[in-house]
Amino acid sequence: MKSKFIHFIKVFLLIDILVGIGIACKYMFTKRSITINYPFEKSPQSIRFKGEHALRKYDNGEERCIACRLCEAICPAQVITIESEPREDGSRRASRYDLDLSRCIFCGLCEEACPVDAIVEGPNVEYSTETKEELIYNKEKLLQNGEMWETLLRKRLEIDAPYR
Repeated sequence: MKSKFIHFIKVFLLIDILVGIGIACKYMFTKRSITINYPFEKSPQSIRFKGEHALRKYDNGEERCIACRLCEAICPAQVITIESEPREDGSRRASRYDLDLSRCIFCGLCEEACPVDAIVEGPNVEYSTETKEELIYNKEKLLQNGEMWETLLRKRLEIDAPYR
């Protein structure tokens, strides 16, 4: 009988709702903010962040990509297109390397499959474009990205070396 009376009082006076409103008000008026003002403030980025793609070169300026096509084969979204041609010394190099970022899912499998660390995902997250065609990166654009972020990419690959 007593438990029915207590239940009736809780339901009639809306005790549970008032407790919920009290908790909401307590958090609403605290000064702790979790929102950032994006264009002016940026959240911290992990050293292992995977963003815009890049092709790397060796220290002597030679391209790392040996046109083995492992990245093209492993890509689940099939965004990479590679054409190769042999050079005078018998080695093979990519004559065409296209990557369609509009379809890329940024899984990083291309980076893991590359035996010479040629294709990597860089730190850039801000690469908006006005047309879809601008998201199709050719070899020159990828090499330019690699030159721009080489020091950061080298540092990241050194940190990740024990896990590769």
